[in-house]
Amino acid sequence: MKLLFRPLSMVISVLGGLVSAALFKRLWRAVSGDAEAPEATSPDHSTREVLLAALLQGAIFGVVKAGVDRAGAKGFRKMTGKHLDT
Repeated sequence: MKLLFRPLSMVISVLGGLVSAALFKRLWRAVSGDAEAPEATSPDHSTREVLLAALLQGAIFGVVKAGVDRAGAKGFRKMTGKHLDT
């Protein structure tokens, strides 16, 4: 069963990454008014702005990844009656 879960988990993780990127882009636009977040090497943005963007992006990615992983584990358990770690 775990072998079947692995490919599905990878697809769901990719979708989670796309969702987190879209959420970050929307939040960054609302916070800064800029359409794009600054690159770490951008000379047009302050260090504070670059670090804030990285902090927000990392937090959003972490929360979405944990949510996707948790939902996948719960779905696997519901469908099979087994935990992924056993």
